[in-house]
Amino acid sequence: MFFPLTKNDTFGILMRGENMKIKVKNASYPAVCAMPPAKKRKTRNPNILLTTVVRIASLPELWATRFSYRKIGMERLKKKEPCLILMNHSAFIDLKIASAVLYPRPYNIVCTSDGFVGKNLLMNHLGCIPTQKFVTDLHLVRELITAVKKRRCSVLMYPEASYSFDGTATPLPDSIGKCIKKLGVPVVMIRTYGAFAHDPLYNGLRHRKVKVSAEVEYLLSPEEAESLSAEEIQARVNAQYSFDNFRWQQENGVKIREPFRAEGLNRVLFTCPHCEAEGQMQSQGDTVSCKGCGVTYRLTEEGTLQALNADSRFTHIPDWYHWQREQVRKEIERGRYQMDLAVDICVLRGTDRLYRVGSGHLRHTADGFHLIGCDGELDYRQSPTSSYSLYADYFWYEIGDVICIGDNTMLYYCFPQGSGDVVAKARLATEELYKLQKQRITR
Repeated sequence: MFFPLTKNDTFGILMRGENMKIKVKNASYPAVCAMPPAKKRKTRNPNILLTTVVRIASLPELWATRFSYRKIGMERLKKKEPCLILMNHSAFIDLKIASAVLYPRPYNIVCTSDGFVGKNLLMNHLGCIPTQKFVTDLHLVRELITAVKKRRCSVLMYPEASYSFDGTATPLPDSIGKCIKKLGVPVVMIRTYGAFAHDPLYNGLRHRKVKVSAEVEYLLSPEEAESLSAEEIQARVNAQYSFDNFRWQQENGVKIREPFRAEGLNRVLFTCPHCEAEGQMQSQGDTVSCKGCGVTYRLTEEGTLQALNADSRFTHIPDWYHWQREQVRKEIERGRYQMDLAVDICVLRGTDRLYRVGSGHLRHTADGFHLIGCDGELDYRQSPTSSYSLYADYFWYEIGDVICIGDNTMLYYCFPQGSGDVVAKARLATEELYKLQKQRITR
């Protein structure tokens, strides 16, 4: 069966590098709650014709980035042997890279459930397995086991689950080691180089002229995984996700000359390190500056920061981002952290469309998230231990910056209104609250 990749198909849009949109319908919150939840569909092996179309559609951007890759130890993997493929998540080009290095090997792709909205049939024939980011999903584990053991199909997974904001690794779930033990198949790692520099999330999905490459490495055999504990496997996987894309750029002499290279950086660097004002950062061209104290930094072609009218507090973007994390943690430890945002609210129940249900307030404190809205009809709480990180994104499906919370029955997409750049801080706070709560539990 053939499914054309039309302009309205998310996967087709992604393959051509265009902006993405999602089906949205206005509805009342009670009406959405009364809808039946999405049915759990059995995943199938990908349609070879579709995967070939995707492979061909991926070529233009891969050619434009002069993409190349090398294999390490991959002779150990048999041609028809199913495996678990782990890949770091940097940009939309990741799927194109996977298509290039894995074709024609059949593989299922673990992807977020909102990617299925309005295109269930297409995504199912591409072999995609839906899941909800940062939500415990036992159905997903069963699907993975079925894929590798019964259908003899490999599985591609991005365990970070979200794109990096600052070019360094985002937290991994502590269940990866256990999952690998359960699957009992070889583990392959795909590491990308230059993908983040080519298309960082903060820069408005505008491509920069950067060469992209990858390494495909045989990481663990079933026998090696069986001999190791889940904790030892987890440690090995965590080690593979220790990277710094800005440091890579500097060490490899990669120059990014695009004049817009710093635009959107205020979303990542949301606190001024000089006057410590939040939400006052702005960016234009190759500079980011504070509206409060006026300090201005230039993002150089080599990927370093250079203060133009003050002493540089930071020359490395991940260092600035890490400092912000420390500031957020101090707020939490002193009992001062809180975020109260006016938000527009959309919900996902099923995969037919996203429903715009009204407006409300999203509050985030040491007690977790509390979302109220829709004229008092919506009242949802989420504890700090519910998730180790947060599904947060910039200009999500061309709607706006988003904070997503929820569970296996409903996801709440909250779009802050008039609150400045708060998405990155919400993610940092979620991660630090989770760590602190876990530390208290284990004492």
